[in-house]
Amino acid sequence: VQLAESGGGLVQLGGSLTLSCVASGFTFSSYIMSWYRQPPGKERELVAHIGSTERTTIADSSKGRFTISRDNTKNTVYLQMNSLKPDDTAVYYCSVRALDAWGQGTRVTVSS
Repeated sequence: VQLAESGGGLVQLGGSLTLSCVASGFTFSSYIMSWYRQPPGKERELVAHIGSTERTTIADSSKGRFTISRDNTKNTVYLQMNSLKPDDTAVYYCSVRALDAWGQGTRVTVSS
C-alpha cells in the first residue's frame, strides 16, 4: 500500500489549497479514505473521511470550509480547503485506517 500526498504549501489567511493523495497497492474504490492533520506540538486529528459510496464526514472545525472527494478512476482522494486560518497550519496525512496505512504527509502553513 502506498499513499502519496501533494498540494501543501504556504498560503495567506483566507486562501485556498487543494490536497491530493494518490493511492496504490489496494482496491481503492472499496475503502474509506481519510485525511488527518497534526498541528505543531499537538496530536494528530481527523479532518474528514469519505466512504466507498462517497458518503462524507467532516470534522466540526472544518465544516463549511473543507470538502473531501474522491476519483476512483484515478485512485485519488482530494481535500479542498477554503477560508484557511492559521489554526489550519499542520502536516496533513492521507490514510486508509482499515489497512493501517499512512502517507508521508504534506505541510500546510497559513500565515496571518
